[in-house]
Amino acid sequence: MAEPGTNIDHTYPEHPREKHRGPVVLRRSSRDETSTTDQRLLDTRGPSDWVHTDPWRVLRIQAEFVEGFGALAEVPRAVTVFGSARTKREHAEYELGRKIGAALVDAGFAAITGGGPGAMEAVNRGASEAGGLSIGLGIELPFEQGLNPWVDLGVNFRYFFTRKTMFVKYSQAFICLPGGFGTLDELFEALCLVQTKKVTKFPVVLFGKDYWRGLYEWINDSVRREGKINEADMNLLHLTDDIDEAMQVVQEAYQAWEDTH
Repeated sequence: MAEPGTNIDHTYPEHPREKHRGPVVLRRSSRDETSTTDQRLLDTRGPSDWVHTDPWRVLRIQAEFVEGFGALAEVPRAVTVFGSARTKREHAEYELGRKIGAALVDAGFAAITGGGPGAMEAVNRGASEAGGLSIGLGIELPFEQGLNPWVDLGVNFRYFFTRKTMFVKYSQAFICLPGGFGTLDELFEALCLVQTKKVTKFPVVLFGKDYWRGLYEWINDSVRREGKINEADMNLLHLTDDIDEAMQVVQEAYQAWEDTH
């Protein structure tokens, strides 16, 4: 290092030896690899850890988008319905889900759900029984048993964010039946996307006044009153117990979307 007050020493160390792995440059200790990419690709006897590396995950993610877009490209106008996987078949909410699925078909929409049991199964069942298109977008979870038997067109995903993209891209509205963290996650993601104009003319229906009223009032009385959202943002949410009213909201939003396209 040059002494204080002297000219800076502009000499550089010798150019380090390097190894190229496609566009990646490896130097010094990073060069110490005992095999090449081709060897790891062609040698089936080696460890399988490579399928869990981040570069490989990028390809998996890409493949999920390609598969999802390909499977859903021809889907007609559709509405996604969320709800709890824990809803029992004998519960009133299950029958409600069947009626909503059938109502969507009668209104000319395909029904999309997360493809699981409970409320999702109920909506898929109602849509399928009504002769409409029943779609399930499943997710790899440790506690769910794959797609329910009422799904006519199903796609399974590894990654939540890929699946969420499909929900939003191929839906004209969300209807939220009573549900837990998964339903809340999708609810607030949809609201955020609409508020920030990432998607337009996208209503969110909270179906079940007794269940959702506390959340709705908290958003209005605390979040809006504190200025964290404005009055117009409250208009993104529709709280109802009436299937006909929910269908009207969906139809009006779809008509408004058509008028701008």
